[in-house]
Amino acid sequence: MVGPPAAAAAATIKFLCSYGGKILPRHPDGKLRYVAGETRVLAVDRSISFSELMSKMGELCGAAVSLRCQLPTEDLDALISITSDEDLVNLVEEYDRSPPSSLKIRAFLFLPKPGKKTSPPPSLAFSSRTSSSSSSSLSAATVTVGSTPRFSKCVHQYMEKPKPVGFPLCKGKSAG
Repeated sequence: MVGPPAAAAAATIKFLCSYGGKILPRHPDGKLRYVAGETRVLAVDRSISFSELMSKMGELCGAAVSLRCQLPTEDLDALISITSDEDLVNLVEEYDRSPPSSLKIRAFLFLPKPGKKTSPPPSLAFSSRTSSSSSSSLSAATVTVGSTPRFSKCVHQYMEKPKPVGFPLCKGKSAG
C-alpha cells in the first residue's frame, strides 16, 4: 500500500483549492459549477493556524487571497467566509461530522478587488529590516493587486469579444 499510515493521514486535512476561475450556472440545469482557473490539493496538519493556512494558500496562488469554503452539505451558492482560527476550527468540525465521501475541504481563493491594498503572504513580502535608512531600499508592507506579474498565475483575464463591423449595403448595377 502506498501512502501515509492511518494515524498520519488522520493528522492531516486536505483542501481542494480552486482559484482564477468563476462560479457559473451550468447550461442544462442551472446548477452552479466552478469553471476555468486552477485547482490544486493542499495537505496541511490539522493543528494549522488560520494565518499559517492563509500563508500557504497565498504561496500556492502567488498572491494574498481571501478564503471561502463549501460546507459538505451545501452547494456553491452558500460559500462560507473563513477569516479566523475559530472559523477554521468550525469548518474542520463540519467536515469531521460529514460522511466519509467528503474527504477534501472545497476551498475557493479570491483576490481582493483591484486597487484595494492588502498585505502579501509572508513569503512574498520584502524584508524592510535590511536597510531602513536607505531611500532606495526595497521594503514593502502592502501590494496593490495587479501591480506584479506573479498575479497572472491567479487571475485569468478575459478579453471582450470584438464587435462586428457593419458595412452599408449598396445596390449597384452588376456587370453582365
